[in-house]
Amino acid sequence: MEIDSGVVVGLDTSASSLRALTVAAEEAERRNAVLHVVRAWSMRTAPRPADCPPNAIPSTEAFQREVERETAKLVADKLGDPPKVPVEIHVAHSPSPQALLSASRGADLLVVGHRGRGGFSGLMLGSVAEQCVRHAACPVLVVRPMV
Repeated sequence: MEIDSGVVVGLDTSASSLRALTVAAEEAERRNAVLHVVRAWSMRTAPRPADCPPNAIPSTEAFQREVERETAKLVADKLGDPPKVPVEIHVAHSPSPQALLSASRGADLLVVGHRGRGGFSGLMLGSVAEQCVRHAACPVLVVRPMV
């Protein structure tokens, strides 16, 4: 994925990532920058395409299209249509940390939620957020939940 400046945010449908999306859009507006929404997916996490027969396995391309469609809808629902800032959606069939770290190479700021869809509830940071804080090529903003 090719990103040349702007604010990058990781989105995975969790409440934490949707809050990160809102904060990232505000930051992009302050900076007069493009908001890059990065959604990584796997066969396990991708939404099933509605037009796929019940006993069939969707193709990678069908999953990719469905993830793109769902991500665009999440962005429009959360930020409005059209949003206040230019938005580019990047969908990657990749583990989340790799997709976000790759995007961070060209970003001015990476925004992530503090806990995503993982199952390790006792962690102070989610594993993806922790990897981003440790290895990103740009500053990282970890968005905590509303308290």
